[in-house]
Amino acid sequence: MRSLFIILGIVAAALSLILSVTPLSKIAFLPAAVALIFGFIAFYMSKEKKMPKKSVQLIFLLTAISLILTTYKSIFQTVEVGNLDELELKEEASMKDSKEILEDLDLDEIDLDLDTTELDFLENDNPREPEELVDQ
Repeated sequence: MRSLFIILGIVAAALSLILSVTPLSKIAFLPAAVALIFGFIAFYMSKEKKMPKKSVQLIFLLTAISLILTTYKSIFQTVEVGNLDELELKEEASMKDSKEILEDLDLDEIDLDLDTTELDFLENDNPREPEELVDQ
């Protein structure tokens, strides 16, 4: 049972350490808390059975490093907002281009040739298709 908590603690601590160095560092607090819980459980089991505590110390070391990195990144990392004027100008230009493209379209060129059988089929909502449409 002790080895299960040690394995789960090491996995959670490693996940926390990996997440703490990525841009998703704020999520690293959750696996760090889980690793601490598993570490404390394994520590008390090791203490009762008088077994070595080196692997439990590894869990605490990895968790402490990930918590330090995550806290550092959350305090000192600033979010920089770029120049929004350029972004707005690009958006307006793309809107103008889109309007010009739509105005240049000639909808008269699109020819909608519907046979009368197709129109009857659409009006009646008949689940069976006309034979002429199946052949095409």
